[in-house]
Amino acid sequence: MGAVLYFLRHGQTAYSLTGGYCGTPENDPGLTPEGITMAQEFAAAFSHLPWQAAYVSPLRRAIETARPLCEAAGLTMQVRDGLREVMYGRWEGMHPDAVDQEYHDEFVAWLTDPAWYAPIGGERAVDIARRSSQVLDEIEQAYSQGNILIVAHKATIRIMLCTLLGIDVGRYRDRMDMPVAAVSIVELAERGPMFHTLADRSYLNDALRALPST
Repeated sequence: MGAVLYFLRHGQTAYSLTGGYCGTPENDPGLTPEGITMAQEFAAAFSHLPWQAAYVSPLRRAIETARPLCEAAGLTMQVRDGLREVMYGRWEGMHPDAVDQEYHDEFVAWLTDPAWYAPIGGERAVDIARRSSQVLDEIEQAYSQGNILIVAHKATIRIMLCTLLGIDVGRYRDRMDMPVAAVSIVELAERGPMFHTLADRSYLNDALRALPST
Protein backbone atom coordinates (compact mmCIF):
# COMPACT_ATOMS: atom_id res chain seq x y z
CA MET A 1 0.00 0.00 0.00
CA GLY A 2 1.25 3.46 -0.89
CA ALA A 3 0.82 6.66 1.10
CA VAL A 4 -2.77 7.28 2.21
CA LEU A 5 -3.95 10.89 2.18
CA TYR A 6 -6.68 12.01 4.58
CA PHE A 7 -8.15 15.26 3.26
CA LEU A 8 -10.00 16.97 6.12
CA ARG A 9 -12.04 20.12 5.66
CA HIS A 10 -11.90 22.39 8.70
CA GLY A 11 -14.72 22.40 11.25
CA GLN A 12 -17.63 24.80 11.48
CA THR A 13 -17.03 28.58 11.30
CA ALA A 14 -19.39 31.53 11.30
CA TYR A 15 -18.90 31.81 7.54
CA SER A 16 -19.63 28.12 6.90
CA LEU A 17 -23.03 28.70 8.50
CA THR A 18 -23.92 31.63 6.25
CA GLY A 19 -22.00 30.83 3.06
CA GLY A 20 -19.95 34.02 3.15
CA TYR A 21 -16.59 34.15 1.36
CA CYS A 22 -13.46 34.08 3.52
CA GLY A 23 -10.09 33.32 1.98
CA THR A 24 -7.55 35.60 3.65
CA PRO A 25 -5.92 35.62 7.11
CA GLU A 26 -7.45 39.04 7.78
CA ASN A 27 -10.91 37.57 7.25
CA ASP A 28 -10.45 34.29 9.16
CA PRO A 29 -12.86 33.81 12.07
CA GLY A 30 -11.51 30.54 13.44
CA LEU A 31 -13.79 27.74 14.59
CA THR A 32 -17.08 28.04 16.43
CA PRO A 33 -17.47 25.97 19.64
CA GLU A 34 -19.19 23.34 17.50
CA GLY A 35 -16.29 23.44 15.07
CA ILE A 36 -13.85 22.81 17.90
CA THR A 37 -15.93 19.81 18.97
CA MET A 38 -15.79 18.50 15.39
CA ALA A 39 -12.00 18.69 15.48
CA GLN A 40 -11.93 16.87 18.81
CA GLU A 41 -14.21 14.13 17.49
CA PHE A 42 -11.97 13.66 14.46
CA ALA A 43 -8.99 13.23 16.77
CA ALA A 44 -10.89 10.77 18.95
CA ALA A 45 -11.86 8.68 15.92
CA PHE A 46 -8.55 8.72 14.04
CA SER A 47 -5.71 9.27 16.52
CA HIS A 48 -5.19 5.51 16.88
CA LEU A 49 -3.84 5.33 13.31
CA PRO A 50 -0.07 5.39 12.74
CA TRP A 51 0.40 8.89 11.30
CA GLN A 52 3.43 10.01 9.32
CA ALA A 53 2.75 13.72 8.89
CA ALA A 54 0.20 16.53 8.94
CA TYR A 55 0.11 19.23 6.26
CA VAL A 56 -2.08 22.19 7.19
CA SER A 57 -3.32 25.42 5.65
CA PRO A 58 -1.98 28.53 7.42
CA LEU A 59 -5.49 29.85 8.06
CA ARG A 60 -6.60 29.80 11.68
CA ARG A 61 -9.62 27.53 11.19
CA ALA A 62 -7.46 24.83 9.60
CA ILE A 63 -4.81 24.99 12.31
CA GLU A 64 -7.48 24.77 15.03
CA THR A 65 -8.97 21.75 13.27
CA ALA A 66 -5.64 19.95 12.97
CA ARG A 67 -4.46 20.69 16.52
CA PRO A 68 -6.35 17.95 18.47
CA LEU A 69 -5.17 15.15 16.16
CA CYS A 70 -1.61 16.49 16.03
CA GLU A 71 -1.44 16.73 19.82
CA ALA A 72 -2.88 13.23 20.29
CA ALA A 73 -0.59 11.69 17.66
CA GLY A 74 2.53 13.69 18.50
CA LEU A 75 2.71 15.32 15.07
CA THR A 76 4.25 18.67 14.19
CA MET A 77 2.06 20.62 11.79
CA GLN A 78 3.70 21.31 8.45
CA VAL A 79 1.98 24.53 7.43
CA ARG A 80 1.85 25.09 3.67
CA ASP A 81 0.62 28.22 1.93
CA GLY A 82 -0.44 26.09 -1.04
CA LEU A 83 -3.33 24.70 1.04
CA ARG A 84 -4.98 28.09 1.61
CA GLU A 85 -8.58 28.72 0.63
CA VAL A 86 -9.39 30.62 -2.57
CA MET A 87 -8.62 34.33 -2.27
CA TYR A 88 -11.87 36.13 -3.09
CA GLY A 89 -10.50 39.61 -3.68
CA ARG A 90 -13.19 42.29 -3.49
CA TRP A 91 -15.74 39.65 -2.54
CA GLU A 92 -14.09 38.83 0.79
CA GLY A 93 -16.59 38.79 3.63
CA MET A 94 -19.59 39.03 1.30
CA HIS A 95 -22.47 36.58 0.94
CA PRO A 96 -23.02 35.18 -2.58
CA ASP A 97 -26.38 36.96 -2.83
CA ALA A 98 -24.71 40.30 -2.15
CA VAL A 99 -21.95 39.54 -4.68
CA ASP A 100 -24.57 38.63 -7.27
CA GLN A 101 -26.36 41.91 -6.69
CA GLU A 102 -23.27 44.14 -6.71
CA TYR A 103 -21.07 42.30 -9.24
CA HIS A 104 -23.64 40.34 -11.23
CA ASP A 105 -21.84 39.93 -14.57
CA GLU A 106 -18.52 39.03 -12.96
CA PHE A 107 -20.25 36.64 -10.56
CA VAL A 108 -22.02 34.80 -13.38
CA ALA A 109 -18.75 34.53 -15.30
CA TRP A 110 -17.03 33.05 -12.25
CA LEU A 111 -19.83 30.56 -11.64
CA THR A 112 -19.72 29.52 -15.29
CA ASP A 113 -15.96 29.02 -15.55
CA PRO A 114 -14.13 29.26 -12.21
CA ALA A 115 -11.11 27.49 -13.68
CA TRP A 116 -10.13 30.53 -15.75
CA TYR A 117 -12.20 33.36 -14.29
CA ALA A 118 -11.34 34.73 -10.86
CA PRO A 119 -13.32 36.76 -8.35
CA ILE A 120 -12.34 40.39 -8.83
CA GLY A 121 -8.83 40.61 -7.38
CA GLY A 122 -8.90 36.93 -6.39
CA GLU A 123 -7.73 33.55 -7.66
CA ARG A 124 -8.78 31.15 -10.41
CA ALA A 125 -9.25 27.43 -9.81
CA VAL A 126 -6.17 26.75 -11.95
CA ASP A 127 -4.15 28.92 -9.56
CA ILE A 128 -5.31 26.87 -6.59
CA ALA A 129 -4.64 23.65 -8.52
CA ARG A 130 -1.10 24.78 -9.27
CA ARG A 131 -0.13 25.73 -5.72
CA SER A 132 -1.88 22.79 -4.04
CA SER A 133 -0.33 20.33 -6.50
CA GLN A 134 3.09 21.45 -5.31
CA VAL A 135 2.10 20.27 -1.82
CA LEU A 136 0.90 16.94 -3.20
CA ASP A 137 4.18 16.53 -5.08
CA GLU A 138 6.13 17.28 -1.90
CA ILE A 139 4.16 14.66 0.03
CA GLU A 140 4.55 12.03 -2.67
CA GLN A 141 8.31 12.56 -2.79
CA ALA A 142 8.66 12.45 1.01
CA TYR A 143 6.38 9.52 1.84
CA SER A 144 6.04 6.31 -0.13
CA GLN A 145 3.65 4.87 2.47
CA GLY A 146 1.86 5.71 5.69
CA ASN A 147 -1.03 7.99 6.66
CA ILE A 148 -0.80 11.69 5.85
CA LEU A 149 -3.30 14.27 7.15
CA ILE A 150 -4.10 17.26 4.93
CA VAL A 151 -6.27 19.93 6.55
CA ALA A 152 -7.58 22.56 4.16
CA HIS A 153 -10.73 24.18 2.81
CA LYS A 154 -13.85 23.42 0.80
CA ALA A 155 -12.76 24.72 -2.60
CA THR A 156 -9.11 23.78 -2.14
CA ILE A 157 -9.84 20.16 -1.25
CA ARG A 158 -12.34 19.73 -4.07
CA ILE A 159 -9.84 21.16 -6.56
CA MET A 160 -7.13 18.84 -5.25
CA LEU A 161 -9.45 15.84 -5.56
CA CYS A 162 -10.41 16.87 -9.10
CA THR A 163 -6.72 17.08 -9.96
CA LEU A 164 -6.09 13.58 -8.61
CA LEU A 165 -9.13 12.18 -10.43
CA GLY A 166 -8.36 13.89 -13.71
CA ILE A 167 -11.57 15.96 -13.56
CA ASP A 168 -11.61 19.47 -15.06
CA VAL A 169 -10.93 21.72 -12.04
CA GLY A 170 -13.50 24.16 -13.40
CA ARG A 171 -16.16 21.62 -12.44
CA TYR A 172 -15.11 21.29 -8.81
CA ARG A 173 -18.37 22.74 -7.50
CA ASP A 174 -20.45 20.52 -9.79
CA ARG A 175 -18.81 17.15 -9.08
CA MET A 176 -18.55 16.84 -5.29
CA ASP A 177 -19.86 18.30 -2.06
CA MET A 178 -17.58 18.92 0.90
CA PRO A 179 -19.37 19.90 4.14
CA VAL A 180 -17.44 21.05 7.20
CA ALA A 181 -15.34 18.38 8.92
CA ALA A 182 -15.72 15.97 5.99
CA VAL A 183 -12.84 13.55 5.46
CA SER A 184 -11.88 12.06 2.09
CA ILE A 185 -9.33 9.26 1.81
CA VAL A 186 -7.12 8.69 -1.22
CA GLU A 187 -4.37 6.09 -1.56
CA LEU A 188 -1.45 6.94 -3.82
CA ALA A 189 -1.42 3.45 -5.32
CA GLU A 190 0.98 1.95 -7.86
CA ARG A 191 -1.43 2.59 -10.74
CA GLY A 192 -2.49 6.05 -9.62
CA PRO A 193 -4.80 7.60 -7.02
CA MET A 194 -7.31 5.16 -5.52
CA PHE A 195 -10.30 6.79 -3.82
CA HIS A 196 -11.52 4.99 -0.71
CA THR A 197 -13.80 7.57 0.94
CA LEU A 198 -15.39 10.84 -0.16
CA ALA A 199 -16.69 13.52 2.24
CA ASP A 200 -17.38 11.15 5.14
CA ARG A 201 -18.68 12.54 8.42
CA SER A 202 -19.87 9.33 10.07
CA TYR A 203 -17.38 9.85 12.91
CA LEU A 204 -19.35 12.92 14.08
CA ASN A 205 -22.24 12.59 16.50
CA ASP A 206 -25.78 13.00 15.16
CA ALA A 207 -26.17 16.55 16.46
CA LEU A 208 -23.01 17.78 14.72
CA ARG A 209 -23.91 16.08 11.44
CA ALA A 210 -27.34 17.75 11.53
CA LEU A 211 -25.89 21.28 11.73
CA PRO A 212 -26.20 23.41 8.56
CA SER A 213 -23.08 23.66 6.44
CA THR A 214 -22.15 25.48 3.26
